[in-house]
Amino acid sequence: MECPITLTVDDEQHSVTVDTRTSLLDALRDHLDVTAPKKGCDRGQCGACTVLLDGRRVTSCLTLAVAHDGADVVTAQGLMDGGTLHPMQQAFLDQDGFQCGFCTPGQVCSAVGMLDELQSGQPSYVTEDLADRPACDEEEIRERMSGNLCRCAAYVNIVAAIRQAAGA
Repeated sequence: MECPITLTVDDEQHSVTVDTRTSLLDALRDHLDVTAPKKGCDRGQCGACTVLLDGRRVTSCLTLAVAHDGADVVTAQGLMDGGTLHPMQQAFLDQDGFQCGFCTPGQVCSAVGMLDELQSGQPSYVTEDLADRPACDEEEIRERMSGNLCRCAAYVNIVAAIRQAAGA
């Protein structure tokens, strides 16, 4: 069964008809030619497909496109402001937080979403005092980014990039 949906992707509104079983990732890549989110595992285990959906990070391979009719989707490409890199993107460049680059768009979107979670005071598994705002320390960052895998093992630099962006 097919269904028409409208998505705002990186500040551009798109109307598309998709099969009701189509993931948001497949709608973005196959129907809208948005290639920033990558298809890694297609099981939500690697994080390469992470996007910001209505301001929250999600693995787009695990959510159905039709469930998000009218939603706002931001990919790593949409984080830029005109020709200016988002502070997180700049931090990834400054800290060499990537090697092959395959996971980078998902890492960047997840890191932006993670910092928003920290700013709003949302605790994670490693947050010690639930009454206090979580710290932006290495342990907290590693826990919150644990759903994003990097096969090149650039983790040390990814953490450094996130810490740089958090200070910006």
